[in-house]
Order: sequence, then C-alpha cells, then structure tokens
Amino acid sequence: MTSAFSGVAEAPSCALVVDVRSPDVGPDGPSPGKNLDVRRDSEDAFEPVAVPNQARAHGLGWTDRGLIEAFDPMLSDARRERLLEVLDGRLMSVTVLLDAPHDPHNGAAVLRTCEALGIQTVHVLPRLEEFLASRVITKGSEKWVDIVRHRSADAALRALRAPDYVLVGCHPQGELLPSSLREIPRVALVLGNEHGGICDELERGVDRRVRVPMRGFVESLNVSVSAAVLLAQATQGRAGDLTPDERNRVHAGWLLQSVPRSGEILEALRPR
Repeated sequence: MTSAFSGVAEAPSCALVVDVRSPDVGPDGPSPGKNLDVRRDSEDAFEPVAVPNQARAHGLGWTDRGLIEAFDPMLSDARRERLLEVLDGRLMSVTVLLDAPHDPHNGAAVLRTCEALGIQTVHVLPRLEEFLASRVITKGSEKWVDIVRHRSADAALRALRAPDYVLVGCHPQGELLPSSLREIPRVALVLGNEHGGICDELERGVDRRVRVPMRGFVESLNVSVSAAVLLAQATQGRAGDLTPDERNRVHAGWLLQSVPRSGEILEALRPR
C-alpha cells in the first residue's frame, strides 16, 4: 500500500503520481452501500468553479492589462501591497492533478495547501463524480487558484506533458526522496482517488518513483497529508515564476475578486 508537497535548469520537469488505493475498494471507486458519501451529501460540500467575471470581462472587450489599470486604484494601499506580495511568490513550476477525488474534505485541504504554498493551478480529473470541496476547509482559498478540469486521463496527461512534465509515482521503494523534488524545474503532483487509487492510464504514464520515508507501523498517509508533505518539499526555495502574461491574467482575476460588485462596475465602465 503506497502513500501520498531553486530548480536546476538541466534537470527534467516532474509530475508526481501518488497511489493511495485502499485494499477493500476496487479500481472503479467506492462500492455502493459502503456509506462513503456522508461528507458529499453535507451542505458544507460545494463544487468550486471559476468566478465568471473575468471571462465576461474578456467577452466585453477588456484586456487583462486594462482590468488592472481600471480596478487597481479601487484597492486600499494595504490590500494592494498584500496582493502584489502574494503575486510575486506565485508558482507555475509546481502543480497538482487530482484523479477522481471523492472526499470533499481531502479535495478542499489540497486546494488550501496549494494556495498557501503559492501553487497557482490545480488540475482535476473527475472520472467518477463531480469535484466537491468543503467550505469549512477551503476558507475561500479556491478563489485564488485556477482549477482546471480534464475530461479524460489522456487529456490530463497531454496537458501536463506539454510543458515537459515527467510522471513520477509515489512508491515505498521509490528511488527519489521528497527533497529531490526541489531540484526538478517543473513538478506536477498527481494524487489518486482515496479508495481506488490512480487510474490505469495515469499509472502507465509513470516514469520514476519517489518514496515518503516512514518510521512507524503505518504504511500510508491520508492523501491530503501526503500532498502537503511532498508539496512543501517541491516548493521549497523556489522564487515566483509567472510569465508576464500569466502574471497579468492572475492579477486581473484577483482584482475582480477583491473589488466589491466588480461585475456591475464592468458593465458601467468602457472596456480597455
């Protein structure tokens, strides 16, 4: 049973696959009647989606630079300083792919960890059911990260490999230690379903393996705990690395999140 957070320019980029398969649940996910949907049925669970204001702004003719010029003056000095401070540390060189996440608490915890560590993009492959997160756990962190959904494992693999990611599986006998992730320029952590693990197509894409050293009797960690351990290592020592276009897009989106009634303001102002 396996468990599941300055790069060196010459090293390959890396996508880290974690298989957290439970021994009593098959590869197709949780079995009916096992009462595994209690948290998913909670009023606290919600489907995190992108706030449409930025897409609507683009449809109205706004550019990201124009949005920044229009909305930045509406912030207080303290809010502007804090927003720019966080933006400076944002990372595209570390990302996550959640494969068929089931428990909203786990999904929410991963989103919150990513936001806290400066990871801007979280990829999701909702193979079995829609992606839900717990509001109590996210604490609004979903507003500050980009959540990208994929329709198939093949689409997710292509999206991760386009920027030269290499898939690395988490395994008790893995040749890599978590600290090795710091030296890899671009890392994507692929987390398997809590009950069924990663799907076969993703598993076949693994190129290397990494282990989480353990000294106790347990053989695995909760998926969100494992993600935090590995992502903390993967992000350590990295400077913010958004491209100018990425920085403008993220900055504009955050301004629309920060300014009250930004949707109404968009309608009233002339696009820039």
